[in-house]
Amino acid sequence: MAKLYFNYSSMNAGKSTALLQANHNYLERGMKTKMFTFSGDNRYEENKIVSRIGISADANSFSEATDLFQNLIEDKELKKIKCVLIDEAQFLKKNQVEQLGKIVDELDIAVLAFGIRTDFQGELFEGSKYLLAWADNLKEIKTVCWCGRKATMVVRLDSKGNILSEGQQLEIGGNEKYVPLC
Repeated sequence: MAKLYFNYSSMNAGKSTALLQANHNYLERGMKTKMFTFSGDNRYEENKIVSRIGISADANSFSEATDLFQNLIEDKELKKIKCVLIDEAQFLKKNQVEQLGKIVDELDIAVLAFGIRTDFQGELFEGSKYLLAWADNLKEIKTVCWCGRKATMVVRLDSKGNILSEGQQLEIGGNEKYVPLC
């Protein structure tokens, strides 16, 4: 019986690396996977999941309009797919998390979602909120604060390195803009 897994953390914890390793494990065992990443993340190449340690793989992009369940139903390789992997899962909408549940329950395909739990203001992202509520299995991927303790949140920085407390929730960036803290 398939399950919906949510692997969450702060920034710089290795979520994309863990996703790519999980994908490799399936492929190494002769199982087909289907990977998705958020179309709004333009830090790297389009339609690619890229890890900060330099590994990457091709993926399908999702936007808020993407029907993930229908995307799988229309895939001519559907019967061979054993796992769906979602990077940047915090950007999923409620209905898309429901679609992931349908993939698990109706198609009996495991779904591994990886994402950030909260934004720079400590608020849950929509996708994370529903994954935390509905996933069959939750796993925190740990990372460290500059002081050496476990980082549990992320802060947004301005161009001078000052911590910001206001702004839009969705602002794509990497180490130059976000820092994990305890």
